[in-house]
Amino acid sequence: MAGVTAPDVVSPKNPRIKALVRLRERRERERTGRTLVEGAREVRRAVEAGLALDEAYVCDPLLGAEGRATLEALAGVPVTTLAPDAFARLSLRQHPDGVAAVVATPHRTLDALVLPADALVVVAVAIEKPGNLGALVRSADAAGAHAVLAVGGEGTDPWNPHVVRTSMGSVFAVPTVACDDASARTWLADRGLHRVATTPHAHDVHWDADLRGPTALLLGPEHAGLPDAWRAAADVEVRVPMRGAADSLNTSVTGALLLYEAVRQRRTP
Repeated sequence: MAGVTAPDVVSPKNPRIKALVRLRERRERERTGRTLVEGAREVRRAVEAGLALDEAYVCDPLLGAEGRATLEALAGVPVTTLAPDAFARLSLRQHPDGVAAVVATPHRTLDALVLPADALVVVAVAIEKPGNLGALVRSADAAGAHAVLAVGGEGTDPWNPHVVRTSMGSVFAVPTVACDDASARTWLADRGLHRVATTPHAHDVHWDADLRGPTALLLGPEHAGLPDAWRAAADVEVRVPMRGAADSLNTSVTGALLLYEAVRQRRTP
């Protein structure tokens, strides 16, 4: 049909598509120093965070208003157009919006973090499920937390495309650092952060803890909870009250409850 430009890549078996799919693997992300960011909002937040984009990938039939607005913000970034089948191969979504990009993974360090006097920090310990970590980062961003530490665990990688997706790009907006347990504990102690550990075995409930000063919220995986070394490093332990048959909550839900209790306590009278 006249006036219609064929996409640059049609086949989902194209080598370029296969290379993008490999970025789902942590080993490939670490080897290349790159990750795959999918979604108009997520790509825009990566741009707003000042990250370097290697190339954008666009499927025109899938683009909506938000996708086209994001493309306008990608001045100077090479763009490759994909056919729907090719884009579906790299996509993690049931209903993709036709925008993706390869981004240089941020090299953030603990020492580079600058915190205010009333800092609120989330410490996610061994949260290996990308969906949980992404949702927790999203809540931290929404609540105005000043940093997220993704600590320990082979699967704890904030630049996993699944984390980027479930955080809705918030992993780029709120300073997020991947680090080991010992370094994180030393950093928290050196900066005088009040360390609040979450465990169902605590006596105090979360709304009785003082979360107004410089505070670090320590959260572990719901199946195992915080490791003993982290509980020992805490200044106080709290629990979220549960009245039904459930004996644990999703980590991201617990984190959101504590974050917004901190917001409530810090609100202007």
